[in-house]
Amino acid sequence: MRLLWLILGGLSLICGLAGIVLPLVPTVPFMILAAFCFARSSERMHDWMLAHPTFGPPIQDWRTHGAISTRGKKMATLGCVAVLLITVILGLAIKLIAVQIITLSCVMIFIWTRPTAPR
Repeated sequence: MRLLWLILGGLSLICGLAGIVLPLVPTVPFMILAAFCFARSSERMHDWMLAHPTFGPPIQDWRTHGAISTRGKKMATLGCVAVLLITVILGLAIKLIAVQIITLSCVMIFIWTRPTAPR
């Protein structure tokens, strides 16, 4: 079972790292998932993630308070708006845009109703 958790942690870490350079791929949720998986498989990787200067603070905020930083909330909102604008500019079907609006609205409600990180 540890091997499965290690593989899932590695895949989550790769997806999170991809999110750094791909604007539509979320970084922090994948990093939180990777830390969760590594906690069950690799103490060394888990400790590295928590101590990392970039990834550690958001993971710890979520873990201890279920919180998202104000900057994180703003960046997520900007990303959702950008995705929606790209869809509209590309002229995709109105049904697709409607589904996207509903989905992104639910995501925004979830993000903005989480506590703000204490930092």
